[in-house]
Amino acid sequence: MLEKKKFNLEYEVNSSPKILFTFLNEPNGLAQWFADDVTYRDQIYTFTWDDEEQKAKLLSIKENKLVKFKWLDDEPHCYFEMEIVQDELTNDVALSITDFATDDTIQDRTLIWDNQIQYLVSVLGA
Repeated sequence: MLEKKKFNLEYEVNSSPKILFTFLNEPNGLAQWFADDVTYRDQIYTFTWDDEEQKAKLLSIKENKLVKFKWLDDEPHCYFEMEIVQDELTNDVALSITDFATDDTIQDRTLIWDNQIQYLVSVLGA
């Protein structure tokens, strides 16, 4: 079995951290760009794509800053994190993504994130 390694991506997002955060942690916000449908119950988010469900546990959350999820069926050390990074001088806002993938799948995972974030930016009207 190939080991999954951590990778990081960063995207510039023209939005206030407060508005962006609602799209990262609220089920109806996430459902607008991340998955077809999202429900939340007992710390577990259920993400649905094309009638396929994947469950993730919310590991940590910092208001207007960060959300960290763990897929329930993934390896113990793996998680995905979305962090809002704001430049103190320019006030530019970026979304930093941390995820895990094998060497074989990292290109696909990066493409998926690229597409999802592009979709998020269009939803935000940024």
